[in-house]
Amino acid sequence: MKILMRADTHVSFSVPVEEPKAICTFSQVLAALSVSLGSLVVGFVSAYTSPALVSMVDRNITSFEVTPQAASWVGGIMPLAGLAGGISGGPFIEYLGRRNTILATAVPFIVSSLLIACAVNVAMVLAGRFLAGFCVGIASLSLPVYLGETVQPEVRGTLGLLPTAFGNIGILLCFVAGTYMDWSMLAFLGAALPVPFLVLMFLIPETPRWFVSRGREERARKALSWLRGKEADVEPELKGLMRSQADADRQGTQNTMMELLKRSNFKPLSISLGLMFFQQLSGINAVIFYTVSIFKDAGSTIDGNVCTIIVGVVNFMATFIATLLIDRAGRKILLYVSNIAMIITLFVLGGFFYCKAHGPDVSHLGWLPLSCFVIYILGFSLGFGPIPWLMMGEILPAKIRGSAASVATAFNWTCTFVVTKTFQDMIDVMGAHGAFWLFGSICFIGLFFVILYVPETQGKTLEDIERKMMGRVRRMSSVANIKPLSFNM
Repeated sequence: MKILMRADTHVSFSVPVEEPKAICTFSQVLAALSVSLGSLVVGFVSAYTSPALVSMVDRNITSFEVTPQAASWVGGIMPLAGLAGGISGGPFIEYLGRRNTILATAVPFIVSSLLIACAVNVAMVLAGRFLAGFCVGIASLSLPVYLGETVQPEVRGTLGLLPTAFGNIGILLCFVAGTYMDWSMLAFLGAALPVPFLVLMFLIPETPRWFVSRGREERARKALSWLRGKEADVEPELKGLMRSQADADRQGTQNTMMELLKRSNFKPLSISLGLMFFQQLSGINAVIFYTVSIFKDAGSTIDGNVCTIIVGVVNFMATFIATLLIDRAGRKILLYVSNIAMIITLFVLGGFFYCKAHGPDVSHLGWLPLSCFVIYILGFSLGFGPIPWLMMGEILPAKIRGSAASVATAFNWTCTFVVTKTFQDMIDVMGAHGAFWLFGSICFIGLFFVILYVPETQGKTLEDIERKMMGRVRRMSSVANIKPLSFNM
């Protein structure tokens, strides 16, 4: 899952005297923190089945029977629900607003966890997981869009990846708590986590861009003043937003799916879809969901649950490394490093499992799977974990951002479902070594995709990015251009 700053990027709480230089205010940090708590919930919910299924299938603990087939659906139904949520989220953020859509997921998150915690049959567990997955799908597209439209470009990489960091905290919290709690108590903990998220979301405003798109100029001005500070002159930025909206209105732009097929819009969408594809086909969710069983099959000398926690810690730490580097090294460099690290470790893992199955003896190398997993997770979390989500809010044009983000998110969850549901079948057909080699080969292709097609967006305003992507300029103040987040699983 998923972030430092370059030398000229910093967080300051003072107001510049000489020139209207963009500054990261406390209000923007609060806004990023508020939506990031939602990402923490997403991370916890996504990781829930990994520790919970162990106790859920135990008849000495659970009062109802959970068959292997039912257990697979407890884990697999969330990506399907995430797909439905991703499709629904686009219209929601356009008509309800970005903030209201995010806020609307808080109570359903609580209800979903309570359904699971109080379950007396598998149907209640599945209903809770579906509701949670639906909210995860909505949140995974609305969080980047909200931050993309509120955070200033100088710190959009750092604050934009804050939700990814919190998502990883949620995953780690679930892994650690799951070693001490059974599935029911763990679900009760999951029901408590959205409460501070719900409270803080009432404190932050809707995005100025959304207000402008609805013709609410005064509300947009107030939102900008809150975000930029009371002493800041927000009129230039507001006028830039209004000019941008007027341009879109003159072009008669509609947020319909047909707009996405226009050549100028399809290019950025296809890049976003490509990043989502290579993110999930790197095998990350298969690795995360099956960590314990993979280590068991590898004959590792380290306890599987301990390995899971180690992987979670590495994922968590790598997120902050990425945060520190994202605005200094740029997006493409991190994607290169990420790809190379995953390619090497996946092929080494494949070689280990091949030797284990066909010789020579590798029993003395029980430490190797964990070492590869650590480097693999580190590589993924530096680049392909957070950056596809971050760039989704950067390269998608404002006029189709809702519908395009909906398509990209739905596609991501589709890939997640396919990978997680077919991973065991892949192992049965081609062996563990074949599965890892396949993922490694896909990562190798992804490296060339990044080299040839993915643009560098470091330090660029939305106006600059749109000019490069579509060959035209949308008039928009540079201060008004902002960007998003990142998370995965």
